[in-house]
Amino acid sequence: MQGKVTLTFPKRPSRTHGGAGVPHRKNTAAMESTVMPPPEQVVIPMQQHIGAPCKPTVKAGDLVGVGQVIGDSEQYVSAPIHASVSGKVLKITQVQLPTGNRVDAVVIASDGEMRPYEKLCPPVVNNAKDLVRAARESGLVGLGGAGFPAHVKLNVPPEKRIDTLLINVAECEPYITADHREALENSWAVLSGVYAVKELLQIDRVLIAVEENKPDVIETLTKIAESDTRDPENHVRVLPLKARYPQGAEKVLVQACTGRKVPAGKLPADVGCLVMNVTSVAFLANYMKTGMPLVSKRLTIDGSAIAEPKNVIVPLGTSIHEVIEFCGGYREEPKKLLMGGPMMGLALADDSLPVLKQNNAVLAFAGRDACLPEPTACIRCGRCVESCPMHLMPTLLETWTKRKNAEELIKLGVMTCMECGTCAFRCPAGRPLVQAIRMGKAIVKGAKK
Repeated sequence: MQGKVTLTFPKRPSRTHGGAGVPHRKNTAAMESTVMPPPEQVVIPMQQHIGAPCKPTVKAGDLVGVGQVIGDSEQYVSAPIHASVSGKVLKITQVQLPTGNRVDAVVIASDGEMRPYEKLCPPVVNNAKDLVRAARESGLVGLGGAGFPAHVKLNVPPEKRIDTLLINVAECEPYITADHREALENSWAVLSGVYAVKELLQIDRVLIAVEENKPDVIETLTKIAESDTRDPENHVRVLPLKARYPQGAEKVLVQACTGRKVPAGKLPADVGCLVMNVTSVAFLANYMKTGMPLVSKRLTIDGSAIAEPKNVIVPLGTSIHEVIEFCGGYREEPKKLLMGGPMMGLALADDSLPVLKQNNAVLAFAGRDACLPEPTACIRCGRCVESCPMHLMPTLLETWTKRKNAEELIKLGVMTCMECGTCAFRCPAGRPLVQAIRMGKAIVKGAKK
């Protein structure tokens, strides 16, 4: 094409601002995933994504198969939800999510057969439009933790030209190794998904971004990317990244891999990039091959209170309690239970909640690891400012949150904060900066109503 710019591949990542050298504690990195047998029943919430909740499409007494749609929405920013076990719908109830929202949930009694829904079949995908439709029908959301519906991300507006696909294998949170295992155990699916997205969306280059603390993943994916006959021009390459949190955050990843900065209020697509989690792209390849939608999830189960840390593949809707029991239960009473990692995970009141699509870990910590230091006065050291990847001033955000001043919070860019927790991690005074910023965002949203 005349005037087309030839993209180069970086030999090393670009520098990014801030971050922290958090302890890795990847205790389960070498542990092959174990498949958990289906539980006696699953509780499947109708909201497992960013956007509009689904409405149940089944009722009590209905028989369902694995992969059958049990919830859907007419809203664009949403994703259908499917049965993760075969069996009988017991009831439609309500559950409270870790965010505090109460949503409908479908309770299914498993028949133990894991019988696939008889109408499942692989989708026909010949172009970008087909890919977007398939992504929606599969129920895929961002599996790195964000839960953003994948079909919305893949439906690139015609005025935006995507030239770079970034595959996120950074997995920079401590403890979590679910994506690590995906890359090793399903490397063929990772690369198959990469080539499919690249070809269907006509993307020029692909960078598979892996933190350097995963040398086995770098070696495995590099061998496949370099030898695959589907990529004769070598437009798919692995880029090792410095192991530094929050390297896996979209905007940080874009800058590290391409040198491009995503402006405040904008998305990676605005600078020509599409970012996909490694497990998401591998799932998409499997779905296009089998037609089985998103019905299970790999979780890292770890922490000082867990008897047998593991990577476990479980049906969605399985209670966290049952998953932990499968991992030998608790070695001692947990004092803190997290859904996700210790930096950005959500604290749980108990372990009765079900596993959701966007979950990638459950961590349980004993008393010695669950205690937080008592906050003391800010000493004006500036470490929070130095470490913020978004160039914010967390101490000032905390101050204006206390004063409930929405105007000043907006000026300081409170809505730009991605709540990575780096500021709080680096704070020697133990200030609850992330909680303050979340409250600040609520103040701004309330002022706009």
